[in-house]
Amino acid sequence: MGPVPFCLSASLFSVADSASVISNRHVVHRRSFQLVGADKPGPWIELNQPPRELKMNRQDGTTPEDRHSDSLNRRSFVKAGSAALVATSVASTALADKKKKKPKKTAAAEASVGELYASLSDKQKETICFKFGHPLQSRINPNWHITKPEIDDDFYTKAQRELATRIIKGVCSEDGYKRFLQQMEDDDGGVGAYSMAIFGQPGEGDFQWVLTGRHLTLRADGNSTKQVAFGGGIVYGHSEEEPEHNLFHYHTKKANEVFEALDEKHRLQALLKKAPKESQVPIQGAAGRFPGVPVSDLSSDQEDLVEQTIKVGLAPYRESDVKEVMQLLKKGGGLDKLSMAFYQQGDINNDKVWDIWRVEGPSFVWHFRGAPHVHTYINIGLKKG
Repeated sequence: MGPVPFCLSASLFSVADSASVISNRHVVHRRSFQLVGADKPGPWIELNQPPRELKMNRQDGTTPEDRHSDSLNRRSFVKAGSAALVATSVASTALADKKKKKPKKTAAAEASVGELYASLSDKQKETICFKFGHPLQSRINPNWHITKPEIDDDFYTKAQRELATRIIKGVCSEDGYKRFLQQMEDDDGGVGAYSMAIFGQPGEGDFQWVLTGRHLTLRADGNSTKQVAFGGGIVYGHSEEEPEHNLFHYHTKKANEVFEALDEKHRLQALLKKAPKESQVPIQGAAGRFPGVPVSDLSSDQEDLVEQTIKVGLAPYRESDVKEVMQLLKKGGGLDKLSMAFYQQGDINNDKVWDIWRVEGPSFVWHFRGAPHVHTYINIGLKKG
């Protein structure tokens, strides 16, 4: 099944008004990386639990960060030093300025996008660079390549691969960077198996860098896309089907704390039989209809648990993007305008820890499908018009 483009609003980032996604087509075993079967798309999720220890069970005893930062070769995973130090230094600079409320075009990630663009040959630009607002920019999918070259291909130089790593690190929190590195290694052999594109021209107006691949979409645009968090819809996931081993199962556990705190009346409102399609994540605006129990009907302590669930989900991302999400949520009416739903469908161990859940409101959609493994779709922004 080929890529299905998002049909968004007439605005640049159409995903703010509607979204579509391409189904995942295969499962990668987390230890052997061998294709073992077909992955049926479905609206299921996984919720919270304290993050498990991030380490790879490899004979050389190295972590994904160790193996990735030198050559970025997903086959060898050679433990590195200098490139990791460079990436750490640059990312630390980006996180140091606590006064920034929104990502700036001079932030470390965006600065590295500019360096990457300047380093590209004309032939490279013909392959991975597009006009700002190109349809590819607004497409979202849990398993696709936005351009053909993969980061480990000879198409890129070693310096360009290192810049890609800097950008990834710059748009993540410290824990998020390590978590996404391990996710990429588990799901497709490492960062080198992922692809990237640049829309617009950094330093000459609006621009956006996009990374795509199995179970991950990341963006960096210096807030070029107005009133839209992260610069557009994003995806995260993990192919591990045993909940306790999934990198994002702790999100499921945190969300289920909300359900456990509900009284019987509100549980009946919140728990639904069948989830919507995981790709169904349009921004509906104030006139939208949102499934589940309205947060405005909950007590203050229950409302706090909803807010904690959102913040736990946002923890892998850089502080400036998290702040923008909370600002857009407030502009959309705040927590009181959200609803939260849990779904009986896809209860992995029949333990009533609901593995599919959804938080939605006028400016906010967070769909977490935790079965058979995690696919999560995030779309946050103000509806145009």
